[in-house]
Parts: sequence; C-alpha cells; structure tokens
Amino acid sequence: MSALPAAVLRIATRKSQLALWQAQHVAALLRRAHEGLEIELVPMVTQGDRIQDRSLAAIGGKGLFIKELEVALEERRADIAVHSMKDLPGDLPEGLIIAAVLERADPRDALLTAVPTAGIGDLPRGARVGTSSLRRQAQLLSVRPDLRIQPLRGNVDTRLRRLGGDMDAIVLACAGLIRLGLESHITARLDPSICLPAVGQGVIGIECRDADPRTRSLVSVLNHEATRRAMDAERAFAHRLGGSCQSPIAAHARQEGERLTLDGLVAEPDGTRLLRDTLSGSSDDPAALGHSLAQRILNAGAGPLLERLRTG
Repeated sequence: MSALPAAVLRIATRKSQLALWQAQHVAALLRRAHEGLEIELVPMVTQGDRIQDRSLAAIGGKGLFIKELEVALEERRADIAVHSMKDLPGDLPEGLIIAAVLERADPRDALLTAVPTAGIGDLPRGARVGTSSLRRQAQLLSVRPDLRIQPLRGNVDTRLRRLGGDMDAIVLACAGLIRLGLESHITARLDPSICLPAVGQGVIGIECRDADPRTRSLVSVLNHEATRRAMDAERAFAHRLGGSCQSPIAAHARQEGERLTLDGLVAEPDGTRLLRDTLSGSSDDPAALGHSLAQRILNAGAGPLLERLRTG
C-alpha cells in the first residue's frame, strides 16, 4: 500500500446507476491501494443521458455519453473519468489517455425473456426483441430473420420494465447486469459465435490527462495487463475500420499463453451479410493484430458496406 497522496482525487462519472457503481468500485480499489487517499465523485448528466427518445445511431453515437466527462478533465474540474470502454470512441482528445483498465468482466451479451426459454432459437416466431445496438440487431437477424427488433433506450430498470409489455425479449450486456446484482434476470448468455460482443465490452477504463504524472501513478496500480492487450487489439480493429455507433462492428480478443486471438465482424444492419474473420498473433503488439484483421475484413468487402452506412 502506497504512502498518502496529498490532494483529493476527483472522479468524473455519469449519474446512471451503473456508471456510479463503476466509479465507486474504482474509488474503493484506489483507497485500498493508497491508504488515506481522499476521493470525491463528480457526477454529471451527459448529452446521451438527456436524449432518450432516439437511437444512439441517430443522435451521433456513444461518444455523447463521454464528452462532458472529458471536458471536466480538460478544465481540471476532475482528475480521472471512469468509463465503460464500449462507450468510448476510438480517438481520444489530445492530451487525454486511458491510464488503466480493470480486469474484464463477462464480455458476452445477455438475452432476457418475458417467459422462460432456452435461448434465441426458442423465441416464438416474430418475437419482439429490444435493442438499440446495430451490432446486436445484425447478428440476431442473421440467425433469426423473423425477429422484430424494437428500439430500446434508458437505464437498466427502464429496459427491464419493457419485458412482458411491448417486448418479448431484450438484449443487454452481461457485465452491467452482474455489476448491478441483476444476474438472475439473464435467461441465456449469447455465445460469441452467435453474437460477437462490442469492442471493449465488459471493460472499465480510467481516463486522465497525459500531463498529470501524479494521477497516472495513482491509477497505474489498477491496470490489468491482459485485459489491456485485448482491449487495445479490439480498439485498433475498430479504429482501422472507422467504426462508430452507426456501424455494426464487433470484436473480441482473448489471450492464450503468449498469443492473442482476435475475432472481428462487420455486418449489414439487417443481418443479410456478416463479414467475420479470426486472427492470432503475438500479444506484444495488440494494435498490429487489430489493424491486420481489419485489413483482411476490408479486403473481403467491408469498405463499401461501411462507407454506405457512414453516408447513408
């Protein structure tokens, strides 16, 4: 345990139940690592939280959950921001870095149903499934083109209340449900072969100013290196593709010994075409692995698909 740092460490966080849990979890880990460290939460409402009646793709993507937190860092109203890494755009503002990531939780998607069922294949024909993720939509329709995908926004409790009403099933991230103590609501965990996760799904990241050595040192003790390598490969994959919330892109990396295996996917939103590939390489250069797999998928025809989605 390190010696007591002098100043208060301020954590910028969204006000959602899950975001506050994540910020408080990071605060607890930091207090455990640095005896006597004083920490203050700086909760904020972001643009993504304010706009709940439209899909993320329609209003500009997941970066709308992040901007206010990053401005607080830049204006020195906060020292770190705690994020779900799946919400973080590929390009960080100049002067900001991801200083640490925690060990990854379950990265899979969870199927929650109004009535007991074994999984996605057992939903009734034409079942109404709630998700605002084009990535999930594309993969679900690929295996079940009869499903009726319905937009689903709001906090976890709001989404759960839709079950049994206007939704037969909804799809959420396993990690968020587990963190909120709602694991019992999961009907089935979707195997990545059916629904490849979002880039960074299940990873909590800590962002700070690059030119802040004190804070970087404080949070560095929380970094989980295997998770970092996997996340860096996934983010490099999406970045090379120009991935955004408007693009049905998925990636999941896992370390096996000294090697890293990366699965990547680009899809038509209606599920009629999935471009998927896998690549393994040394874990020493995760970004190179991500770029290489992205290039292979681009060579397979992803470029025109992504360009059409960006400009359509």
